[in-house]
Amino acid sequence: MLTLGPGRRATPIWELVAISHTKGVRLKRGDRCEVVFRNDLPVPLAPVWYGLNGAADPLRGRGPVAPDVTETSIVSIPNAGTLLADFRLFEDGLNHPARPLPIIADETDRVAVDRDEVLLIEEWRLRPDGTALPPGRNPNDTTPLYTLNGQTSFELSAAPNERLRLRFINGSQRTVLAIKLEGHDVRVMATDGQPAEPFPARNGALMLAPGARVDAFVDAATSAAFLLHDGKEARQVGKLTISGNLERRAPLLPAQPLPSNDLPDQLDLKGALRFDVALGAPDVGWTRPADFSTASLPAFRAKTGRTVVLALKNPAPLTTIFHLHGHHFRLLDRLDDGWKPYWLDTLAIEPGQTQRVAFAATYPGRWLIESVAAEWAAPRLVRWYAVE
Repeated sequence: MLTLGPGRRATPIWELVAISHTKGVRLKRGDRCEVVFRNDLPVPLAPVWYGLNGAADPLRGRGPVAPDVTETSIVSIPNAGTLLADFRLFEDGLNHPARPLPIIADETDRVAVDRDEVLLIEEWRLRPDGTALPPGRNPNDTTPLYTLNGQTSFELSAAPNERLRLRFINGSQRTVLAIKLEGHDVRVMATDGQPAEPFPARNGALMLAPGARVDAFVDAATSAAFLLHDGKEARQVGKLTISGNLERRAPLLPAQPLPSNDLPDQLDLKGALRFDVALGAPDVGWTRPADFSTASLPAFRAKTGRTVVLALKNPAPLTTIFHLHGHHFRLLDRLDDGWKPYWLDTLAIEPGQTQRVAFAATYPGRWLIESVAAEWAAPRLVRWYAVE
């Protein structure tokens, strides 16, 4: 049960919980983990990892875990970064909204920050009786609500000049969100779990597609509000409070880039395999996860080691969210002559627009791609691609 604000009745939710790590899971790059998943819910489910390249997902050749069943698997952690695990591929069967689980894979060497904090943004649709509506349902007669770390008024306390690593996660299911910390230089250090060339957030605001993650460094200066904008209005969801004292008398030097996760420095765009992918069009193979089968035709096939360029076309009248499983990609410049200085696995594409992305086909196997319109009732759709 989760109480979404003062004066509200508690609403039932389903939650992916790490029993031995109640505040999340912290791993380290290079770890090899035994993951024991027990399904205590009345429907078949399995956790899906976002940001973990090469990680198996539960729709490719094996089914989800039945109720009251335990499944053990081995997961390797090839890269450091901010990851996410949740049930969004199974939302058609959820009776209640499901909360995701942040998973932090630390760098092998210590990063020069004073604090490392996860800031999980979640989106809710509340019925008149105060209960929360799962995504994929008609939201008529519901009220939108947003929380930060499960609270409608979150407070983060810091000392003057304390350097914070803030891991922003858009745990919402449908809405592209912007979050801003007023009066501070917010420096982007990683996107979707991969290091970036550090750059300042435009106007101090971070744009996050559903499921996207951004690691930012902030040197605490003054008490300030966390403002969230959902495309319609801005609202305060928390605040940074300056208190206490830190012996450091002057701000730190500019942050150095985070250690590389060994993704390629260059991509061979001239020799790339190129494919057009229309998002969310049922006549070209997209289907709900419950109906998915790898017996269907793949969106594309690529040989291991090749560079792949995808022209992602959004024919819908709504912004559509694209997610690539198994690999991270570069967002290409409009002229197709370079790329943005960061890696992504999730991208929001505006109505009628085409975005081009490129990735190195490194991990052999069958991998999912996801498409969902930025509307609460929109169905989540999937296809697959092959690296051979």
